[in-house]
Amino acid sequence: MFLSIDLIYILEKLILIVIIVSISMVVAMYTTLAERKVAAFIQDRRGPNRAGPFGLLQPLADGLKLFFKEEIIPMFSNKFLFVLGPGLAMLTALMTSAVIPWGSKLELFGREISLQIADINIGILYVFGVVSLGVYGIIVGSWSSNNKYSLMGGLRAASQIISYELALGISLIALLMVTGTLSLKEMVLQQQEGYWNIVYQPLGFFLFLVCTFAECNRTPFDLPEAENELIGGYHTEYSSMKLGFYLFAEYINMFISSAVMATLFFGGYDIPFLDESTLPVNVAGVLGIVALFLKIAFFLFLFIWVRWTIPRFRYDQLMGLGWKVLLPLALLNMFLTGAAILFFDK
Repeated sequence: MFLSIDLIYILEKLILIVIIVSISMVVAMYTTLAERKVAAFIQDRRGPNRAGPFGLLQPLADGLKLFFKEEIIPMFSNKFLFVLGPGLAMLTALMTSAVIPWGSKLELFGREISLQIADINIGILYVFGVVSLGVYGIIVGSWSSNNKYSLMGGLRAASQIISYELALGISLIALLMVTGTLSLKEMVLQQQEGYWNIVYQPLGFFLFLVCTFAECNRTPFDLPEAENELIGGYHTEYSSMKLGFYLFAEYINMFISSAVMATLFFGGYDIPFLDESTLPVNVAGVLGIVALFLKIAFFLFLFIWVRWTIPRFRYDQLMGLGWKVLLPLALLNMFLTGAAILFFDK
């Protein structure tokens, strides 16, 4: 009996993993289309409109183009690491989704199914651990290419990501002081019962948002790629689906980062001004999923909007912002939060 229950539980989790990975891939595909459509709107042009109705099949056309391009591995590269780099970038981008609560729960076939792959009590630490591994995919790919320009892009990426991870982590310490938990599920439940965390930590959210842009290598922090310059950055030597993996990893990182921001600061799957406990379980679960994805869509639009609005920093400006502005602000926010908690004694 116990064995059959365990097997069913494992099957549930495997199905949930497949669904979340599939959704992540589809969202990443269509975020590329959204990027081009929003850019076209901002620049007063049409954007992709030939592949399928309203250009909806453009991501499939781009994927087929990458798939059928010639695979090139440079002669003097480290072939094993050259292949490993894009795989690492893709794997770390997908692993973060394991601890995000995508909804409350559903009741199917007489079983209560949690819409979270792993509800671990150190969810935030897991997120930081996996996110910090993302730089290895870039470094391994840039170094194994045996190309000076790729290596320079990789070094810029490593110094940028490590610098901004410090401010990112400290900006969350204040949030953890307020919530008293590391579990993402518990944070969502607390926000359902009271106010969203953005009310308590507006400065912490702003710092987290800026650092997330840097972690995802998005404008104005896209110096590791610098794709509109003469050299493509750390993936200069890559072609076909290896290049596709790097590009996909960036958009999956945007999607997962948006989900994390929505969960930490905007109630996750919580619907404002609605008591979900008064609704049937499945209705509340589905509405929660829709609410979370609407919040994610807002952040994805913000990522794209900023790219076509703000110019890129010089490298010294980028590092100065991280170390001289964001890090002191994160420390100040932490001390002010601690003082407020002591003063109000709660």
